[in-house]
Amino acid sequence: MDTMRDRFAPVVSRLLDEDPRVAVVLAEIGLAGFEEARHRHPDRVINVGIREQLLVGAGAGLALTGLRPVVHTFASFLVERPFEQVKLDLGHQDVGAVLVSASASFDWPSGGYTHMAPGDIALLDTLDGWTVHVPGHPDEAETLLRHAVAAGDDKVYVRLSVQSNAEALAVDGARFHTVREGRAGVVVAVGPMLDTVLAATEGLDVTVLYGTTVRPFDSATLRRATEAAGTDVVLVEPYLAGTSTAAANDALADLPHRVLGLGVGRRELRRYGQIEEHVAAHGLDAGSLRERIGGFLRATRVSA
Repeated sequence: MDTMRDRFAPVVSRLLDEDPRVAVVLAEIGLAGFEEARHRHPDRVINVGIREQLLVGAGAGLALTGLRPVVHTFASFLVERPFEQVKLDLGHQDVGAVLVSASASFDWPSGGYTHMAPGDIALLDTLDGWTVHVPGHPDEAETLLRHAVAAGDDKVYVRLSVQSNAEALAVDGARFHTVREGRAGVVVAVGPMLDTVLAATEGLDVTVLYGTTVRPFDSATLRRATEAAGTDVVLVEPYLAGTSTAAANDALADLPHRVLGLGVGRRELRRYGQIEEHVAAHGLDAGSLRERIGGFLRATRVSA
């Protein structure tokens, strides 16, 4: 199966052909995938070299001219390194762009910590007005990329990963999807965490919601799920643990509730290893998730 990033260049190349407003800005990374599109649209496929601050600044400049820029590199070089440009050139100037990242939290362990960005969405949460998509399958990535480019002049972040669920679900770029219904808690699985969460909660009487668009946070679907399943909520996110706990707490602010945020821990792993070793070290494998989710829900029953 191809990866989300494998799907990225062909999809955006077609969008370049279809929509004269679309432009692509790159910083060397991903350039090979746009060679043909670059020949067809030399004025709308721009490579700025290894200059990430310029990458975002150039995208903002294109947006000021009325274009719809798609800006791409690894997440750490797209959100963290040029954060001032994201904040000012896009945010303060109130212009839109589609930022599309690769490498996610730890997709390329041998690249080292410079190529890991578990805190990308938490960092974007400090800014106003961002839509954030976290697809869990290449088909979903294609759908959400098209949503993002078509979203007027909105500021959109699309987080691609080599980690993937086995099958795609229908996604609409807005709402959570109910995958399983239960009566003893709600578990929200984000993007590529869905298959692992389903394995971890097999046989547990919980509702499982699937989120691929996490900002804006779908408070309405979460609240509806708690009507039957109760207000114990577990969030399982493939980035920094607790990134969406404030959003979940806000959604249930008028109700007694508990929220557990699971994800990538803050402790830095200095032996880079393999993806599977990072997953296990952060407690995001099925066995660890089952223990942590089960313990959280059992604590409610004991206290009750």
